Amino acid sequence: MQAKATRRSYRRGEPIIPEGDGRNNRFIIRQCEATVELAGSGSRAILATLGPDDICGEIAFLEKGKATAAVVAKEENVGADELNATELRELFQTFPGLASRFYQSPATILAERLRATSKGLGRELIMRDGK
Repeated sequence: MQAKATRRSYRRGEPIIPEGDGRNNRFIIRQCEATVELAGSGSRAILATLGPDDICGEIAFLEKGKATAAVVAKEENVGADELNATELRELFQTFPGLASRFYQSPATILAERLRATSKGLGRELIMRDGK
């Protein structure tokens, strides 16, 4: 898969994945940090910070849909490998065993992120209820 990746570089504030982007490519952050952000009314909420070896774009890739959040370069020189969704799917048709290993990774990542989100939501509810 490394041979299929295209190395990209992003400046601070530049979107790696714009919210609503329909390319559904996957990205692997290689250097520095990026933030996962969700647009609100007049502001942006930071959902997560990603660092080296973190993967993003997995929801759009799995659903063959649009990005549900933006991924934005947090630092001046964020390096990321872009994996083209169409090329990945073609590779998986050729090598089905690779596909099963590949899909295990986003399943684990999504489970970890869901767990962290649930914890954060629980803390917010407790604080809101004053308990």
